[in-house]
Amino acid sequence: MRGIVPLRGVRRAVAETLTRSRAEIPEATTWVDVDATDLLALRPQRTGADGRPVGLLAILARFVVAGLARFPELNARVDTQAGEIVHLDGVHLGIAAQTDRGLVVPSVADAHRLGMRGLDTEIRRLTAAARDGSVTAAELTRGSFTLNNYGVLGVDGSAAIINHPEVAMLGVGRVLPRPWVVDG
Repeated sequence: MRGIVPLRGVRRAVAETLTRSRAEIPEATTWVDVDATDLLALRPQRTGADGRPVGLLAILARFVVAGLARFPELNARVDTQAGEIVHLDGVHLGIAAQTDRGLVVPSVADAHRLGMRGLDTEIRRLTAAARDGSVTAAELTRGSFTLNNYGVLGVDGSAAIINHPEVAMLGVGRVLPRPWVVDG
């Protein structure tokens, strides 16, 4: 036997949340390959407060927020005890972050009020806080929709588990150079 790691603290909370999600939220996974040429060309045109190009995740986050305005039923929480799906007014966008203590999902409060620059700043702050352990309980529990970038782990796709009590999420895999047919 190699050893035993007690399931406590953040790890226990994550395990309980993911188990509950699988039990209570019906899932459907859709895989779509997209041409990211224009997306990658957009990045150097948008700079953050520090003058660096905004992160790809911030650009995707802005698109997600716009998509949720068009499809608000995806920005909701499930309450199985009350037998309800609660539609929310604002977007608190969860950002999945892998840490030494496991996967955590801090959320950008009022993401619908931020542009790419603001999203970039807040995503960088939350990711750093998640990794150094300073992320707050409120930041970890207020999410209404999650954006999961598992591409940074070298993964093309995944049937990711929805962050309970949210009802949906978007997972993004690696961006790779590939041949792509354009205009036939």
